[in-house]
Amino acid sequence: MQKIVVITSGKGGVGKTTTAINLGAALNHFGKDVLVIDANLSTPNIGIHLNSPEVPINLNHVLSGKADISEAIYEHESGLKILPSSLSIKELKKIKIEKLKDFKKNFSEFADYIIVDSGAGLGLEVQAVIDIADELIIVTNPEMPAIVDALKAIKLAEQNKKPILGVIVTRVKKNKIEMQAEIVKEMLEVPILGMIPEDLDIQRALSKKDAIVHLYPKSKSSRAYKEIAARLIDEVYDSKKDRERVLKQFLKKLGFTN
Repeated sequence: MQKIVVITSGKGGVGKTTTAINLGAALNHFGKDVLVIDANLSTPNIGIHLNSPEVPINLNHVLSGKADISEAIYEHESGLKILPSSLSIKELKKIKIEKLKDFKKNFSEFADYIIVDSGAGLGLEVQAVIDIADELIIVTNPEMPAIVDALKAIKLAEQNKKPILGVIVTRVKKNKIEMQAEIVKEMLEVPILGMIPEDLDIQRALSKKDAIVHLYPKSKSSRAYKEIAARLIDEVYDSKKDRERVLKQFLKKLGFTN
């Protein structure tokens, strides 16, 4: 059964796009047919993250009736499918984001799992994206401003009667300053799907324009995203067995390996 999962947050800069890409890549790793849609029309970044910032046909063309969905979908070498949006401000002015809901059934024809990256905040663009969701995942950081904004996103989802799969907490440092998982769960009153550690490999992957799950599959963050994906699809996955050998970790810290 096809499922549209919207990745959203109440605040920008929390790792929403990174999560959309890597959760999609992790589901694909487990053999699922996955399409990642960049519905953040104002500030699209999916294409930039995956080395295709400008493509001939994109979501903007689909929404304006200039192209079919099939023409705007591109397949990554990993098998992950992406549907980017345009970086052009001129294109943005011509688009009515409310039309997105008209394509909900059509999106479901192209993959088993459709992961949709929304914009940040709680504006009309984000609400239009939430409208097409079967389920939502909220992304936040373990700090009070991000948690408060995540709570607002949860309330918006509840008002729209959209079920929330849970929360993914990113940039976790595991120090005494940041908010602990138990407190985050208590404040948001939704399940925590996973905690993504602060990881330099995420920055390395971004600089190389690919998902961390593809480039550094045994890194802490990759394994955290795989754990979440496995949980969502009831797949057996042993993160400890998948981890990097101690010697390679040591050499990486010394700068002898990527």
